[in-house]
Amino acid sequence: MEDEPEPTQAESAPTKTDEDMCPSCREGVQGEKSSWIRCDACKIWFHWACVGDGSDLESINKWFCGPCMTEKPSRVMTFKVPARKSSRKRTQLDYANLNAGVESDPSRWLRVIQSKPIKDDNFRRMKGADVGLEWLENDETAMREPIVVENPEGLRMKMPSPEFSVQDVADEVGHETPVEVIDVASQSNSPGWTLGRWAEYYNTEPSKRDKIRNVISLEISGTKLADQVLPPRLVRELDWVEKFWPSTRKGKGHAYPKVQLYCLMGVASAWTDWHVDFAGSSVYYHILRGCKVGRLSQVFYFIRPTPANLQAYERWSGTEMQSNVWLGDMVDEVVKVTLHAGNTMIIPTGWIHAVHTPVDSLVFGGNFLHSYNIATQLKVIDIEKATHVPKKFRFPLFVKLCWYVGDKYLRDLKSKEEFPPRVLDSLEALAHFLVSESQAMERGTEVAKREAKENVPSDRVKDAPALARELRWRVRLAAGATSDDEDLVRPVQTNMVNGHKRKRSPASAAVGVQFRNFQPKGWDVVNELPRESDERVVNIHRPKTSDIWEREWMEWNKESEDQAQEERATVEKTIDVMIKVRKTENGVERQRIERVMEKWVWKAESSKPEGDFQDVEMKPIEDAPLGCEVTKEEEQGTEVDVISPLQTTQAMEVAA
Repeated sequence: MEDEPEPTQAESAPTKTDEDMCPSCREGVQGEKSSWIRCDACKIWFHWACVGDGSDLESINKWFCGPCMTEKPSRVMTFKVPARKSSRKRTQLDYANLNAGVESDPSRWLRVIQSKPIKDDNFRRMKGADVGLEWLENDETAMREPIVVENPEGLRMKMPSPEFSVQDVADEVGHETPVEVIDVASQSNSPGWTLGRWAEYYNTEPSKRDKIRNVISLEISGTKLADQVLPPRLVRELDWVEKFWPSTRKGKGHAYPKVQLYCLMGVASAWTDWHVDFAGSSVYYHILRGCKVGRLSQVFYFIRPTPANLQAYERWSGTEMQSNVWLGDMVDEVVKVTLHAGNTMIIPTGWIHAVHTPVDSLVFGGNFLHSYNIATQLKVIDIEKATHVPKKFRFPLFVKLCWYVGDKYLRDLKSKEEFPPRVLDSLEALAHFLVSESQAMERGTEVAKREAKENVPSDRVKDAPALARELRWRVRLAAGATSDDEDLVRPVQTNMVNGHKRKRSPASAAVGVQFRNFQPKGWDVVNELPRESDERVVNIHRPKTSDIWEREWMEWNKESEDQAQEERATVEKTIDVMIKVRKTENGVERQRIERVMEKWVWKAESSKPEGDFQDVEMKPIEDAPLGCEVTKEEEQGTEVDVISPLQTTQAMEVAA
């Protein structure tokens, strides 16, 4: 056969002497000249723009140039046989993701789950009326695990009717409102979407959707739709933004954390990968629409926020492992919770979770920070910093909110209000965080100083470092610690009225000891000896204004009495002694604590002594309170603590 069976077809032409010319090139020919075709007879290359008839170059099987067809009229152009098409829906390849090395199968984790050990949950199912502040303050297990409320009655929340649709969302919020849409296959954002376009996609027949997508970050505060949504009562009672952010600085025209009202919309087979909500915030989650009531609408997979699990999450998050490693293989266990239309779930602080949407669903929810687990919230903040989470995806204005919270609790503690032990534990973590922010202002780099100062709300906080340190001190006092209590014992608070804080009674007494991580060893016998008092008059000069006066008075056992000295001081002395004894494995331990207080008073005279010590400000050494402690351990095992404040009248205090 004269025609050679070599395939022709659209390929790049070999290098020629004149790369831009072909035998049919002529002036005035318009079109793309980067595509070439070869004649199957003479093997000469031509621009398809010069010789083509407008056909799709990729569909041509054999092609002959004009002179070759004239030479032999039996030569005709032929086309490739079209590929057989199936009516069965096929998975579409995402070439952009494949080119970037990203897995593009939206269902792969659902297949992975089939072979993994997943436990069914045993989380509490509660009635809405029982989910309130009273439950939280009287039940130590409250808000430590997710809870499910199957019927919203009693939650005292407001939601649109079950007939409310995604089209209604677009109508209420605005069709031109930009919305972040997630491509489930790559778990990345798809730019350029509006609510109107999303509603069209959502209402498209599932078999005709090009990809699996969902929306999980549409915040609706300030829209018409927001008037139809109210979080559950417990959320409103706990939410820091609701309780502590000034009402005059919320709403239109103000920057404040808008995280309370979210509308989430997912189509069938959507998957939201493992994550912890920003700043470890808790979440309320109500399924408005899914399938018919009684059939599953959402499936949650949970990992408990233990230190080891959070550490595993930190190693996994933001790394290559996130796209090819099942996080469940790195933790102790994964628990599954199945929800139905009409169900409400509250997810506590720091719980790691992933979500599968078996059917098209419409969900309303929101995030909230609270005072019952601040330590975990701050731990998640540290994880976000370590994994370089962009600020766009962090809790907005978090540090400023913490200052508002600290300011309010400090005022409450000053007014002697009481709080549950869980709140006091949390406030200690908050105080340490605010002190660290203060240290950044005082000793950080210029950038750190500027950023820390910008995060302080000047409308409420005038002296941030002082506030932070006083809060830390008052929290410790409220927890039962005192400045001279070496064990920092914390009494268990019991005088609560229906779980609510009230004024502290002077008769309040410790009924037990609570420590977070250990039980300290107590003393078998503690004996306080009767106080000894003594008063005497000595001839001694007043402290002078020279730099050495402090050194002289710090020498406790040295008393420079001078009988020739005309100045006389009255010395009032009290001695308190406490003795503690306990048995040990090897014998006995005992401790003697002796506190000595001396008050030195010189009588006022008509003329001032030389140097005029009345005009001199004496500052306590190392900013300590009046007095200092000296503890000596004797060879026999006895410890002696001596507290020895010294005070003079006429506007002068000396710490010794």
